[in-house]
Amino acid sequence: MSRQDPIKPHILGRESVAKSQLFHVEALDLRFSNGEQRRFERLSGSDRPAVMIVAMPDPDHVLLIREYAAGFEEYVLTLPKGLVDPGEDILTAANRELMEECGVGAHQLEPLVELSLAPNYMRHRIQVVLATDLYEKRLPGDEPEPLIVETHALEELPALLLREDFHEARAIAALYIARDKLRDEKRFDGTELI
Repeated sequence: MSRQDPIKPHILGRESVAKSQLFHVEALDLRFSNGEQRRFERLSGSDRPAVMIVAMPDPDHVLLIREYAAGFEEYVLTLPKGLVDPGEDILTAANRELMEECGVGAHQLEPLVELSLAPNYMRHRIQVVLATDLYEKRLPGDEPEPLIVETHALEELPALLLREDFHEARAIAALYIARDKLRDEKRFDGTELI
């Protein structure tokens, strides 16, 4: 059976609904191939790419940060992340963010996957980067307070999911993807599994 992509809706109009320093809410009037018309709203942020880093101080552990999440009005446990600055590539940005948020850099950086979040409402994508062979180096960042850096074993991912402060879907997906990649590499090398 062959897959046939649906015909994309025709955009009848766009309207700016609201703007802030970070976000732009835009309404799209759409006509679908079957004639149905709908108004969709989407949230636009910066068109700059973003990175999320799975930083591993050793083959079995990962660095997580505890930062204030204004959307939930609480501190959450997540992976270091940030926007790519103009003129930077993804790997340079990942290393800079790692130095700013965790106080370490990485000699080895490898792109893993690109993830989106709520694609029905946002165009935002984030590049997940695996960072290994870490070394100490701190750069000043733009965080309003120092971030708490914690080390957790990759094997404790199921236990982390039971915590109330660990729930960012992008971070969870990134950790499972990195863990599975590392397991596959160990299988290929014939070494013991995580």
